[in-house]
Amino acid sequence: MEIWSAALTLFLIMDPLGNLPVFMSILKSVPEERRSKVLLRELLIALFIMMLFLFAGQAILDVMHLKAEAVSISGGIILFIIAIRMIFPSDNGSHNDTPKQEPFIVPLATPLVAGPSLLASLMLLANRQPDMLADWTIATFGAWLVSSAILMFCKPLYKILGDRGLMAIERLMGMILVMLAVQMLLDGLVQYFQ
Repeated sequence: MEIWSAALTLFLIMDPLGNLPVFMSILKSVPEERRSKVLLRELLIALFIMMLFLFAGQAILDVMHLKAEAVSISGGIILFIIAIRMIFPSDNGSHNDTPKQEPFIVPLATPLVAGPSLLASLMLLANRQPDMLADWTIATFGAWLVSSAILMFCKPLYKILGDRGLMAIERLMGMILVMLAVQMLLDGLVQYFQ
């Protein structure tokens, strides 16, 4: 996988456009003058978590006695479930009960930006091609940067795209993620049976 392909995959998994309404809903209780600071803080925490899993992913796998195949299969399953929810959203989402206080780490930094399927993907990238760690770092930072820019300008983007535009983009991203999830699952199964 080359750097641009990895960055695009990571960007799709982060799903910043699909997360726009959730971010706006959660940040609604934060005073207007603090929103951009809180959002920037949460995005930087997410970047730290992502880099931690990218660089320490192999050590985490070793400590837990997990093989890359298990991470690939479980990451594929989680990504598939997330993608299906993007394509067929339910009205009783888990983000309806937004916290009244300022969010810290949960739910913005993780699991919305640095979610389980993204972290599994980062560990797999580092595990399969450890010699390309510099490339994966650039891809991760690039995907994070674009996602962060989208989320930092969530209010104007939401006004431009509207509910229908965001829904169409999220469903398209969901369809692409289903294909990525199936590939991830198949790769894990192939490696396991070899």
